[in-house]
Amino acid sequence: MPPKVKFQKEEIVQAAMNIVRKKGIDAVTAREVAGELKVSPRPIFTWFDTMEQLKNDVYKLAKTHYQEYVEAGLAAPVPFLGVGQQYIRFAKEEPELYKLLFLTKPSEAGGGAMEALRLSQNLVRDSLMRIYNIDAKTADRYFQNLWLIAFSFATLIVTDDCPYTDQEMSSVFTEMSLALCKAYKEIPGLPTGDFDRDKIFSELVKK
Repeated sequence: MPPKVKFQKEEIVQAAMNIVRKKGIDAVTAREVAGELKVSPRPIFTWFDTMEQLKNDVYKLAKTHYQEYVEAGLAAPVPFLGVGQQYIRFAKEEPELYKLLFLTKPSEAGGGAMEALRLSQNLVRDSLMRIYNIDAKTADRYFQNLWLIAFSFATLIVTDDCPYTDQEMSSVFTEMSLALCKAYKEIPGLPTGDFDRDKIFSELVKK
């Protein structure tokens, strides 16, 4: 009879993700994973033909973990704001997983920063339309611009180079949120780029 496999696939993937959390995705090797499990590398290759296959499964597990943060944000009184707050929280609490999901070139498992934008955008579109009384196209543009700010802050956080407090970051979000909402409602065509930029700027700077 063949020897009984001691570890299930899910346990191996979880062990690999534990390594990513501590050392990053490049540290996921057969030797490191075996060390985390306290076994020889052999059981790993019972389930995976290559380490890339294992890394892809780690990526999928990390996405599932991030989705839990998004769902917590969606449960907030203002869903789109809650998602932004949870995005920053994920960067603080899981910096290496953040790097894997959003600062690493997308793999065959999918992902990348733009996939995260599209996912979050689809989830919060309805709440933005309802709360701010805007159409879907404006809601998408609105969220895109605020998400780029969130991405900037999160990148500063995971690279350990963020000089801003939570309160300061919140103030920036509030200022930009108000500015965008006012601009989209008062400048026809702004969300679609169909407006006279020079004329509007000329009038604005005179005030």
